[in-house]
Amino acid sequence: MKPPPRPVVQVLRLGRLSYARALAAQQRLVRRHLEARDGSGGGWPLPPPHALVLCEHEPVYTVGLRRGPYPEAEEARLRRLGADFHRTDRGGLVTFHGPGQLVCYPLLDLRAFRLPLRLYVAQLEAAAIGLCRRFGVQACRSPHTGVWVRDNKICAIGIHCGRYITSHGLALNCNMDLTWFEHIVPCGIEGKGVTSLSRELDRDVTVEEATLPFLEAFEEQFQCTLTFSEENIS
Repeated sequence: MKPPPRPVVQVLRLGRLSYARALAAQQRLVRRHLEARDGSGGGWPLPPPHALVLCEHEPVYTVGLRRGPYPEAEEARLRRLGADFHRTDRGGLVTFHGPGQLVCYPLLDLRAFRLPLRLYVAQLEAAAIGLCRRFGVQACRSPHTGVWVRDNKICAIGIHCGRYITSHGLALNCNMDLTWFEHIVPCGIEGKGVTSLSRELDRDVTVEEATLPFLEAFEEQFQCTLTFSEENIS
């Protein structure tokens, strides 16, 4: 019996941009999924327009949905450091995004990948671990979501899923300024640290250098076919 075709995922590289612009781009791509599912107004449903958004952010602290509202005094304190601040609909607690961090937002219809939500998160972790392995960095999972090198997180994961369509995703530290994390408890996990590819390898590893190995690891893990687009959605 012939195996089903591999899902096709469009890679969109947005460069460095604000968190707000990247969020708006994700929202447009989610709408594109829903329109395709509905047949764009009455026709036959169209193939799922899976997308993989890659970018870097200007300095920003973001907080997810867990444990109720984030204190306004803490938000003001973080803004005074010179970073933006956003409350989001992803899972997880407070984290930081900034230059030197590879941010990946998959906009996927999980039904096409035959993935329940928990396994989808595990696949994201596996893709990040695969990237680290390509650089010779020994990374692993832990009881806490994300990817770790010993007791230091190298990749944070926080997702949203509505009507089987995913948004938000992962952020992998390449050569970012890790001191931004000193002002928070990253992801609400006490007693743990953060690290980066550059710190682990004792050399500068840019987002550009990490991007292709990450795409290879993602394609391998999700058993999909990646295509590349210059489409401007930001």
